[in-house]
Amino acid sequence: MTELSDAHTARPELRGRKAIITGGTTGIGRAIAVLLASEGVEVFICGRTPEHFEDALTRIREVGAGDGINVDLAEPDQLDRFFDEAKVRLGDPDIVIINAAVPAQALSKMSTDDVRYAIATDFTAYLLSAKAAQEMLADHGNIVLVGSMSAHVLGPGSTVYAGMKAGIAGFAEALRRELGPQGITVSLVEPGKTGADFQYPDIPAEKQRAMIEEETMLRAEDIAVGVHYLLTQPKRTVIQQLVIAPREQDKE
Repeated sequence: MTELSDAHTARPELRGRKAIITGGTTGIGRAIAVLLASEGVEVFICGRTPEHFEDALTRIREVGAGDGINVDLAEPDQLDRFFDEAKVRLGDPDIVIINAAVPAQALSKMSTDDVRYAIATDFTAYLLSAKAAQEMLADHGNIVLVGSMSAHVLGPGSTVYAGMKAGIAGFAEALRRELGPQGITVSLVEPGKTGADFQYPDIPAEKQRAMIEEETMLRAEDIAVGVHYLLTQPKRTVIQQLVIAPREQDKE
């Protein structure tokens, strides 16, 4: 038999694992949920909009196994409810994808209430979701935070969003160091501009399709493939930060 020990390295299987995905009903979160379900992962998702929630679950169940609940993670009691329910449904989850987010504009264009809500969803809920994940995963598993290239590509219209995503980037790196000795792998994926409802109304659906065709915008499924890569690395390794940009993004 040919010796191939130096040709590759052992990687963990996804089949049989259990994943919690926040914001799993649209865009990147939905794409991750569908891909993982198709690979034999049982998923538990949440989302704010009932029609998107039902559509996502229908698709997930066409390719695998999944469930979830409608919640608004900006509300602390609803965040707790989601993770409590996930624990009941999944039993022993070993993957947590923290993805749920809302758009944010320039600081000068947002009301105080809008700023507070964006922070509650895009920052506070991220940290609290990571806390719930840490307690649930105990001494094993993966936490993946979905950030954004907005943390590094700073513009006058991205003040609030970029500030939050820069905070998530720092948090993710520190959390990796904190939880690594406990056996929990923490990774950050930072997508560039990605086609999703998230881009409305600034970039309508027809324009998004054109940009994807031009390769100046990513498909949500492209990010799901990146997350798949993060989750199938050898246990002794961690991809701390994965930046995924459209090949032609700099043309704009």
